[in-house]
Amino acid sequence: MKAVLDKSAPLEAVVLFSGGVDSTACVHLLKEQGFRVQGLFIDYSQAAARAEEQAVITLSQELSIRVASLRLQGFQQSGAGELPGRNSLLISAALFNLRGRRCVIATGIHSGTGYFDCSIPFHNTMNMLISAQTDGRVSLLSPFASWTKHDIFDYTVREKISLASTYSCEAGIIPPCGQCSSCRDREGLQC
Repeated sequence: MKAVLDKSAPLEAVVLFSGGVDSTACVHLLKEQGFRVQGLFIDYSQAAARAEEQAVITLSQELSIRVASLRLQGFQQSGAGELPGRNSLLISAALFNLRGRRCVIATGIHSGTGYFDCSIPFHNTMNMLISAQTDGRVSLLSPFASWTKHDIFDYTVREKISLASTYSCEAGIIPPCGQCSSCRDREGLQC
């Protein structure tokens, strides 16, 4: 299965980079497609912020990309489970941080989660808003929006992407909790 990318998109991509399997695969895919990729790690008081940031630091070296970090303060610490508005917040923070610079904001969202903010209608709505706010200078790219987690994992295997440095536990503990949806996803993939 091949992700469909808009060839008219700018060559710079800012990937929302959490240090998990999906965003790591997204960085790799966009680099392979010829984009100049920069990661953006956002700490929004998630329980896993420290572990995710450490994974991002390690992965940025392995993938040879620069990573910027944002810290959004004042939020109550969040734990495992669905966080309504999370992907909207992250995409909007990335857009604000770009200050209108021409590029794409890329996400690793994928199908099969049951969360609206991981759906094609969500992607299309956010892309329309981003494009309207920037007169088309910025767009949203979610190359895995129609892929399942297994499709992404199969892609990492085909491309020989090491997942050893990724981190995906929503509880933010080491070793991972094994109970949250991210841990169960990862377990099901036999990473």
